[in-house]
Amino acid sequence: MEATKISSCVIDIQGMRCQNCVRNIEKTIGEKLGVTDIQVDLEKKEGIVQYDGELVNPTQISEFVVAMGFASKVKTTDISLGSQQNPTNTISNEVQIIKNSENNVVNDQNQKCYIKISGMTCASCVAAIEKHTVKMNGVSKILVALMAGKAEVFYDKSLVSPQAICDWITTLGFPSNLLDGTDRTKNNDVIQENGKAQVELHIGGMTCSSCVYNIEMHVAKMDGIFQARVALSTQKGMFTFDPDRIGPRQIIDQIINLGFEASLVNQGMERSMSHLDHRDEIRRWRNSFLVSLIFGLPSMIVMTYYMIQMEEDEHHHTNMCCIVPGLSLENLLLFILATPVQFIGGRHFYVAAYKAIRHGTTNMDVLVMLATTISYVYSVAVLVAAMATLQSTSPMTFFDTPPMLLIFVSLGRWMESVAKGKTSEALARLLSLQATEATLVELGVDEEVVSERSIPVELVQRGDILKLLPGAKVPVDGKVISGTSTCDESLITGESMPVLKGKDSMVIGGSVNQHGRLFMVATHVGQDATLAQIVRLVEEAQTSKAPIQQLADKVASYFVPMVVTVSLMTLVAWIIVGFVNVDLLPVSEMEKEAYSQAELTFQFAFRCALTVLSIACPCSLGLATPTAVMVGTGVGATNGILIKGAEPLENAHKVKTVVFDKTGTITRGFPMVTTIVQLVDDAVFYLPKMMAIIGIAETNSEHPIASAITKFVKEALKTDLVAKCSDFHTVPGCGLRCQVSNLDEMEKSLLQSPLAQERLKGSLSKRDPSSPSSLVVIDTSMVKPTLVALSRSESNKNSCFDVLIGNREWIRRNGLDVPAEVESKMLELERMGQTVVLCAIGGVLVCAIAVADTVKPEAHLTVYTLKKMGLNVALLTGDNKKTAKAIARQVGISTVYAEVLPSHKVAKIRMLQEKGEKVAMVGDGVNDSPALAQADVGIAIASGTDVAVEAADVVLIRNDLLDVVACLDLSYRTVKRIRLNFLLASIYNLIGIPIAAGVFSPLGIHLQPWMGSAAMALSSVSVVCSSLLLKCYRKPAKEKLETFSYVKARDTRNLSISDDDLSLPGEVTSKSLGSFSAINRILRVKPSTHSLLVGTDTEDVELGDASHHDASESYPLRKMVSA
Repeated sequence: MEATKISSCVIDIQGMRCQNCVRNIEKTIGEKLGVTDIQVDLEKKEGIVQYDGELVNPTQISEFVVAMGFASKVKTTDISLGSQQNPTNTISNEVQIIKNSENNVVNDQNQKCYIKISGMTCASCVAAIEKHTVKMNGVSKILVALMAGKAEVFYDKSLVSPQAICDWITTLGFPSNLLDGTDRTKNNDVIQENGKAQVELHIGGMTCSSCVYNIEMHVAKMDGIFQARVALSTQKGMFTFDPDRIGPRQIIDQIINLGFEASLVNQGMERSMSHLDHRDEIRRWRNSFLVSLIFGLPSMIVMTYYMIQMEEDEHHHTNMCCIVPGLSLENLLLFILATPVQFIGGRHFYVAAYKAIRHGTTNMDVLVMLATTISYVYSVAVLVAAMATLQSTSPMTFFDTPPMLLIFVSLGRWMESVAKGKTSEALARLLSLQATEATLVELGVDEEVVSERSIPVELVQRGDILKLLPGAKVPVDGKVISGTSTCDESLITGESMPVLKGKDSMVIGGSVNQHGRLFMVATHVGQDATLAQIVRLVEEAQTSKAPIQQLADKVASYFVPMVVTVSLMTLVAWIIVGFVNVDLLPVSEMEKEAYSQAELTFQFAFRCALTVLSIACPCSLGLATPTAVMVGTGVGATNGILIKGAEPLENAHKVKTVVFDKTGTITRGFPMVTTIVQLVDDAVFYLPKMMAIIGIAETNSEHPIASAITKFVKEALKTDLVAKCSDFHTVPGCGLRCQVSNLDEMEKSLLQSPLAQERLKGSLSKRDPSSPSSLVVIDTSMVKPTLVALSRSESNKNSCFDVLIGNREWIRRNGLDVPAEVESKMLELERMGQTVVLCAIGGVLVCAIAVADTVKPEAHLTVYTLKKMGLNVALLTGDNKKTAKAIARQVGISTVYAEVLPSHKVAKIRMLQEKGEKVAMVGDGVNDSPALAQADVGIAIASGTDVAVEAADVVLIRNDLLDVVACLDLSYRTVKRIRLNFLLASIYNLIGIPIAAGVFSPLGIHLQPWMGSAAMALSSVSVVCSSLLLKCYRKPAKEKLETFSYVKARDTRNLSISDDDLSLPGEVTSKSLGSFSAINRILRVKPSTHSLLVGTDTEDVELGDASHHDASESYPLRKMVSA
């Protein structure tokens, strides 16, 4: 074992903004060769790094940080930490157990692995695995998910290996396989670790060692290959390479060029699908049921026949005996039929029960085996005793119990496995979206196809150019480089309508190209793709446990011992009753005549005790939560709502306050043109031509307002801005001046543009609602024909227009006056939080353009609905008070926290939590990460393909605020279903066990053991089926939420809003529900009045609260939607 000298250094790191930066640096630098540990302090802006001086030095570490985009320099170096033994060779696959598991503490140095576990049937199995695995030396924590059949294990890689953990769980009686670990990542079939990648290939056509040498030699010479190993016996090869320089496809091509066949060893999809649909479990329990049925059905017929014979008057019990003394034909037939069922049909129960008892735990299998074994052994014992004593009658036996009980239990397990497979349908459907092949093309200079070929999707690499034909699945995430089409993204984002795709549009892997041919460049492949991220998040969510499930697991761990105790008490109680007074036993007169007091007492007592063992069911308790969580998270994923675990799913329904970020959440996150105030008539200066000149002038500016105007002009005119712009001059903070000429090439296209067509129709109401330009108000109230006219005939090849665009000061500085009515209009727009620029062409003011970060169309309805659900809504933003209040008024939010730095947003969330409220924070995940993490439920709105926002508990893929309402509603429905499941399971056991124990026998209500087993099977299946009803969930649609009361409130608000609409803090008004401005922009109606936005100078602004109107109108969403 080799000693390694570890040193430490302090690195100064500038540019970090939040804990995401800290985690990113620690993860990236920690994976570098030679770095053993790194801890970054955000407040001190430094990182303490432990490293092996023989492999890396502090300067190199600092350069690594700089390469990540942060400013860095070395503070102190060469702080020796002494020598420590290299633990690499001490990791053992041997199972090491320590008695005190408290020494295993979860910390940042722990690794995480996922293990597939089969054979679990109830919460007792989960408790047994967690209890014994956490005792392993090096295992810090383990979370086992019953429904997902997976375990998440945190371990110290220097003390134990993932394979050793798998082996240990297997010895507990639950076959296990390693799925993945965090010390390496797997992209399709490529394993990446420490900057290197490995791929295993199947190689065909090798005949001798010369073939092996030939492949290894030629592949090893390729640029980026570290190692090539080929095995002739297995016809496989393992290749280690640099993923930044070469990929699996090049390796496969090289092997094929050598004359051999090569393909990826694909292990992933089929195995995942088999795991999700529980196909192995279904097959096992189906076979067990069939074996039990083959022998159990004849057993039932025999039992029924002799029961009918006994009820006939002329038959007596002695008449049916005996083949040999003490052995009747009935008992002989039942013995012959019960024996194969006991030892063949019940072998799965025996094996599982034995392993559980061997490790000191109990589960459902133990109860089943106790009931069947006791009944079988008791029956054999009394039968042998009767034969040995040469009895004239054959004793009553329970040979009918094992086959009948195992029939119903195995049938229940079979049905339960099928139902559990249904709970994973959403995840299986997501996996099935993955395309299997992609068309790789090479494009020429003029974008013509030079070559194309079909390749497996696993071989697609970043930067590849792919062709998408109509009807084809998009293989990976990418960007369109040419072509126009629409894509169906409904199964990924929940967007029901096809999404238009053109040049530079992003496409998502798994969506379906509908009618046009597209060429795309791959940007995210393998585990980086959106679909893979969604699948991973859903799997992790289904692996996690809700807090309510932990209570169920604890109850289940005590359930089996408690049931055994009740069964023994039942046995003893009825034995005492029988010996005290046999007439108190609720048995028939025929039985009293046929058997002695002792025989009758023991038979009845054993029957009741066996029935208690048969009917008790911890499975239903254990399945109540995980089945509902699995269906709930799956339904959420198919509706574009990614819930990252059972805990946020449960906590979301407790939320009392919803806090929204402004930029990118309530608003679109980028400036847009909102209003064009036309100052000259179309006869003086044609509006489309006016906008074209302004757009051409703004193309040379990089200012955000210029970008917004240019984007609007291109959208409205549907043409490229190809005219000439010269003498361009800009003054920061004021505006620009230039000359625009050569418009003749655009004249025809301007006449055919959507904006020109709308002007000809005299209406703007027929625009495409999906177009950004459709939200722009064209205000013609300021048009005055008396202004100086510009003749349209001046537009010729040599015409040149002098253009001025900027603020008031810039216009006046260039010799133009701003009329008082124009000044008044600008003030009106600015009071609504908009930025206004004036435009002059040829020395004449032609228009004023208002630009703002516009409110999302669904924001007002979202806030209204949340308030109707009885929730408080607040706005939390770093923007200035004036803009924040304007936005809040537009959407109906009454509580505003403005000018709050990102680092201080956490304090605001904490302040609300200290009031005893459960808080949900809704943000875009960029600068809101600390606040999202602090909130009880962090909801992030994903942008594009970024669905893995680390700090958030919930990610909304569709970028639709109404999904916030759907998330809370889904949480409520899921928690309601969990509670119903617990109620069903609890009532079943609380009522079923007393009935089985014979408490109600005096009333004529009693059960046979096989009846108990049938009821037990039914209880588990009923709980799973109850959870499956969640699949019928449909999230609230916009049409349902726009109720009559909402429309009425909105219209009333539009008509009655005035300057004195605002209230002081604490006042209540019913007119603060929303602002006319956002709604009117959406409806494209020019407002006749405006609101003067005023307020206090305090940071927290309280506006009129619409949520405090008549309490009778504040009711949960579920009632509103159903109404």
